[in-house]
Amino acid sequence: MGTAVSEYDAARIQVLEGAANEVLSGRASRVEVVLTADGGVRVSHDGVQQADLARALTVLPTCWDDPAGRKLLAWAASCLAVVNALSVRLVAEEHRDGVTHRQEYARGRLLTPPTVTGPTDRTGTTVVFHPDPEVFGTTALDAGALVDHLRELALLNRTLDFTLTDERTTPHRTERLHHPAGLIDFTTRLGGDPAATLTVEATDERMGGTLDLALSWTGGGGLHGYANSRRTDEQHSTHLLGVRDGLAAALGRSELPAGLTAVVSVKLDAPEFNGATRRRLDNGAVRPCVAAAVRHAVEAWHAGRD
Repeated sequence: MGTAVSEYDAARIQVLEGAANEVLSGRASRVEVVLTADGGVRVSHDGVQQADLARALTVLPTCWDDPAGRKLLAWAASCLAVVNALSVRLVAEEHRDGVTHRQEYARGRLLTPPTVTGPTDRTGTTVVFHPDPEVFGTTALDAGALVDHLRELALLNRTLDFTLTDERTTPHRTERLHHPAGLIDFTTRLGGDPAATLTVEATDERMGGTLDLALSWTGGGGLHGYANSRRTDEQHSTHLLGVRDGLAAALGRSELPAGLTAVVSVKLDAPEFNGATRRRLDNGAVRPCVAAAVRHAVEAWHAGRD
């Protein structure tokens, strides 16, 4: 039972990440998430749906095998078909071409085919789903854990703009998760000093992707790694090794500086995730590219202080 619940949680998180990808791709500007009073989840974005929504709701994609590329969240193919099959009820609405299209399912079976329900002056897609209690027993979603996840995504992707509303509480609680300062905000939340934070942003086609790093010499929050917005904190991950190599070369010592607080985020065209929990990044080209960028930035920072 515990495994099933975790798998469903992972699938519905991917529905949220699929909506986030619409923002990252430039087709939408915001994502709204509502935990409804009757135990459902409503996810909306204001973009124009690109994929065939009916097909996405009924055909299982290879969503665990296809990386999404450097611009999008890892494996957020929005496994809508999985959520649909495991939901006692799912309603999807598309607002496009001046009208609203609505379709409804029960445990993955079509109840109402895509039907025009009326005019609209907006664009976007809304999916409302209710997990099947006969499958999962308990279907409550932890709002705190969801806030943490959405905040992490917003810190790693400064264009993301989430609003989360919990209608299960009285009064309703709403929180906006938007961090235009990106990793500087991230290291600050970990205890770093924003006034003494070194940042690195680089694109390096030798590793097929981009690097984003924020490093504060204070706070003691440690070194944290992400690849395509997925936590990759196993110590032998190549981006973490690259940061260590770059710091060692610039500072002349192998150990991390005491008090260091740093977040490194790489976004790759073809990330290689391995390890028991797939939280180790194995792309070999990443290590020297990150090391060179970190060394150059730290040496320049030190030179500017002399």
